[in-house]
Amino acid sequence: MLRITVISKPESLTFQLEGKLAGPWVAELEQCCQNTLAGGRALVRRFDLTGVTFIDAAGKQFLAAMHGEGAEFVTSGCMMGAVVAEIARARTPRLTGDEHDDKPMDAPT
Repeated sequence: MLRITVISKPESLTFQLEGKLAGPWVAELEQCCQNTLAGGRALVRRFDLTGVTFIDAAGKQFLAAMHGEGAEFVTSGCMMGAVVAEIARARTPRLTGDEHDDKPMDAPT
């Protein structure tokens, strides 16, 4: 089960998630995002993952897509921090030469 709470502020839109981001709940979150964002406002989008207990491959793929569109993540604990770091590294192009890409784009908060 996944509980989705949408917190709308003038400067941001936060999807606060609680439970498991897995199976049919990923499609439910995607539909919720599409419906909420249909208003066309260009806001900072955040996904608060502090209440998430599990993310399956489809959930990670969805979050990676949202990260690619500029979404921010709020996390706590090692598990969600590691998931966000994995997503950020996967979406970060590798550099060549003397440049290094050892750090994730988004540090978990």
